[in-house]
Amino acid sequence: MAYEPPTHSVERSLRATTGAKIVVGIDEVGRGAWAGPVTVCAAVTGLRRPPTGLTDSKLLSPKKRTTLAQELHSWVTAHALGHSSPEEIDGLGMTAALRLAATRALDALPVRPDAVILDGKHDYLGTPWAVRTVIKGDQSCVSVAAASVIAKVRRDAMMAELGAEHMDFCFEDNAGYPSPVHRAALRELGPTPHHRLSWAYMDGLPRWRHLKRVRSTPEPVGLEDEGQLGFDF
Repeated sequence: MAYEPPTHSVERSLRATTGAKIVVGIDEVGRGAWAGPVTVCAAVTGLRRPPTGLTDSKLLSPKKRTTLAQELHSWVTAHALGHSSPEEIDGLGMTAALRLAATRALDALPVRPDAVILDGKHDYLGTPWAVRTVIKGDQSCVSVAAASVIAKVRRDAMMAELGAEHMDFCFEDNAGYPSPVHRAALRELGPTPHHRLSWAYMDGLPRWRHLKRVRSTPEPVGLEDEGQLGFDF
């Protein structure tokens, strides 16, 4: 499928209108999964020509993503990853967990950004960061696309490691997202220590429903995820 490659137009605009010298792109992966962490990458790319084929990680094959991520590691000016665990997601809610993971990524950068480009329409990061939200930024902004690829490849590798520990769930194939194999394993074996126990899919597991955790603070309207809405098993 043909697609328009990302550009530096938003990065250039932020430099011109705000005086920002260091602009970072942020993207997350794993928000809609039932198991595993949510992972955020912060990437600083400057204004150099990006590697050929760079785009939203979801538009790339696993092989292409992996190859591109290896190239991006040496191409980006700086990047860092942050994670929030399933326990943190259950305890804080997804919005706060995303903020925590993004803050960890930003704090791990060797430079402090003057402006942040955040993929999507909701600013889950907030102050003290100067944030510009961009819908489908992972397709249109070079720095966000780079963050998307690096985050996706890293989290997939983490889930493959968990898959070796919990072979019936095939995390190496589904990355913790709902799939027929994942659902069947949940019905038979119940959740692993890596599952998000506050989510509504737990209501569809009568044998294991007693393990569900209840959050006292609901997610803000518009920030819910598919995993929180539940599925029929």
